[in-house]
Amino acid sequence: MIHKLESAALQLTVLVAASTVVASAAGAVEITVVIGSTGNIVTSFDALVAPWEERTGHDAVLVPMPSSTTDNFGQYRLWLSAGNADIDLFQTDVIWAPQLAEHFVDLTEAATEASLIEASLIEANFPSIIESQTVDGKLVALPVQTDAPALYYRTDLLEKHGFEVPTTWAELTSTAQAIQDAERAEGNSELWGFVWQGNAYEGLTVNALEWIKSYGGGQIIEPDGTISINNPQAVAALEMAAGWVGTISPEGVLAYGEEEARGVWQTGNAVFMRNWPYAYALSQGEESAVAGKFDVAPLPMGEGEGAQSAGGLGGWNMAVSRYSDNQEIAIDLAVYLASAEAQEFRAINLGNLPTLQALYEDPEVLAANPYFERWLEVFQNAVPRPSAPTQQDYNEVSTVFFTAVHSVISGEEEAATALEDVEADIEDVLE
Repeated sequence: MIHKLESAALQLTVLVAASTVVASAAGAVEITVVIGSTGNIVTSFDALVAPWEERTGHDAVLVPMPSSTTDNFGQYRLWLSAGNADIDLFQTDVIWAPQLAEHFVDLTEAATEASLIEASLIEANFPSIIESQTVDGKLVALPVQTDAPALYYRTDLLEKHGFEVPTTWAELTSTAQAIQDAERAEGNSELWGFVWQGNAYEGLTVNALEWIKSYGGGQIIEPDGTISINNPQAVAALEMAAGWVGTISPEGVLAYGEEEARGVWQTGNAVFMRNWPYAYALSQGEESAVAGKFDVAPLPMGEGEGAQSAGGLGGWNMAVSRYSDNQEIAIDLAVYLASAEAQEFRAINLGNLPTLQALYEDPEVLAANPYFERWLEVFQNAVPRPSAPTQQDYNEVSTVFFTAVHSVISGEEEAATALEDVEADIEDVLE
């Protein structure tokens, strides 16, 4: 199947796969795919894979997972450690490659052959994304979507109350409080100033990393392996976030993931929201109370020396299980899901940010998502989680971190004490 990308600057023809897999005479093979249930990817899955099913004669069967990445990682590891052959394809988080590499097929050859005519899928992707999925020279997953969070804000409420888009966390805090107070005085009793992801899971690691990096407090563990988390800037960042709970953020934010935050925002009950790109298209939906009333901006900066805007680098990829009985067909499906055709579908219909650079110049993609151009600034400030320096130990390190952060923002522990303990606990994990 050939798919054409046209733009004023670029005209590329995309070969979706290196070769067509022909269904056997015995009938269609079912390729089982597991994907987390964030956004509307689950309800759109059949339409997404329909061209591949028609081309090959095989079936792609979805096994939906919870929206929590922490829960999904635990289940993935159980299946893979057991050598379970029931799952052929895994949609994986950008940070999981070093931890699960031994269980996945090397996709380097398939990605090289599946080409944008003169550029393989490897060359067509943002280099940093391919690098994140390469472990010891082995490409363990093909990128299908990239991610970086932004600050969602209510344009109507900022205009009504005479505020500009905040560029620092201090400005966000004061603006959110002022608008919340004014709206509640007018009878809008359900409105909150700011919603985000405060539950004790991987999403809190990303939120807290953003706060700390924005204050010049480092990246928890630096690329050279230095444990940097125990510092005054990190303490200040967590104290700031703890001050939001019960003031501009509901107490319930301590149990929020992405979908819970979006639920409050999309019903019109928040001035600001921190969330990923998928929430943009959903927030513009017909049933959304905020459709046409919001925009996005880079996350705010912190205070003091080294202050900057910092959004956590995210993204999703497709990995083929080494235990699959249908590896060749599963690889073909993975290549399709990483192709321009599938990524264009996800961009237009789901608001997912492509990993293929050419799609950011595709007129259909930009017509459906004019805000994609603004997300490039967000990407420029993206900060990776410390999965590279921690390798197999990342999940344990992250759990130590988000558990401590949750104890701080819930008021159970002082930030300075918690970060001293985090430093010691991470040292123990990495010994």
